[in-house]
Amino acid sequence: MTERRDPDALIRRAGRGNPDFDQHFLVDDRVLDRIPTYAEAFDRSHVLEVGPGPGALTDRLLAVADRVTAVERDPDLAAHLREEFVDAREAGRLTVIEGDALDVELPDYTCCISNLPYSASSELAFRLLPEGEPTVLMFQHEFAERMAADVDDDAYGRLSVSAQHYADVEVVEEVPKEAFDPQPRVRSAIVRTTPRDPDYEVDDEAFFLGFVKALFTQRRKTVRNAIRNTGHISGLDDPEAVVSAADEDLLRKRPGNLPPATFAELAALAAEHGDPS
Repeated sequence: MTERRDPDALIRRAGRGNPDFDQHFLVDDRVLDRIPTYAEAFDRSHVLEVGPGPGALTDRLLAVADRVTAVERDPDLAAHLREEFVDAREAGRLTVIEGDALDVELPDYTCCISNLPYSASSELAFRLLPEGEPTVLMFQHEFAERMAADVDDDAYGRLSVSAQHYADVEVVEEVPKEAFDPQPRVRSAIVRTTPRDPDYEVDDEAFFLGFVKALFTQRRKTVRNAIRNTGHISGLDDPEAVVSAADEDLLRKRPGNLPPATFAELAALAAEHGDPS
């Protein structure tokens, strides 16, 4: 195994991150070394990395993966990566894609391991999760807790239901802000997602996710009032018909008390009776 690159030296060569552009580079060697181990059970033959920055994690990924594709939207950092890892590129082991990971065409990959830019955490998570490949991703701690929350937890919400629709979600490590340069204002956490089919059926995934989103805008209301008040969000032309068709005990609950399977049943009922547009 080749010697690891020093994260601080990489930053000196690449240029220090700009927090105004959401650039917080991971520099703690211990955390960098652990991140790939959280994917040991996954196929790491072709790893996708989103937001590689100066390449400290890229360096660790090349030590365990056959191939790495790194997507970097900052043109200066993309140029640095091409120069820093020229041997890996020439050997066909590293591909650097310059562009926004929300817009570029992603390659076929076997797992994604990334320290994501936090300002786009939600958009990136839901670009990656429907791909059906396992991930090990760094998020803000609060976001990570919401992704992994169980029903009735205070953190349980739309993000929990939506993420767990695609995968088992677990927080595997909390990371202090001191592990980054420049330091973010918040703690971070590493989340591992393992794809699996949900234990319920959904005929229209887009409607299901939109219905979940709508009800959680009224999370403190009863399900009855949440359905009535959010037809303009869920696309229901006749929310009152859904209320009439639903079980009375269910209508008395609040969205935060409904497990994903119950949301799926309610969404199916809404699609059948609510005349969604």
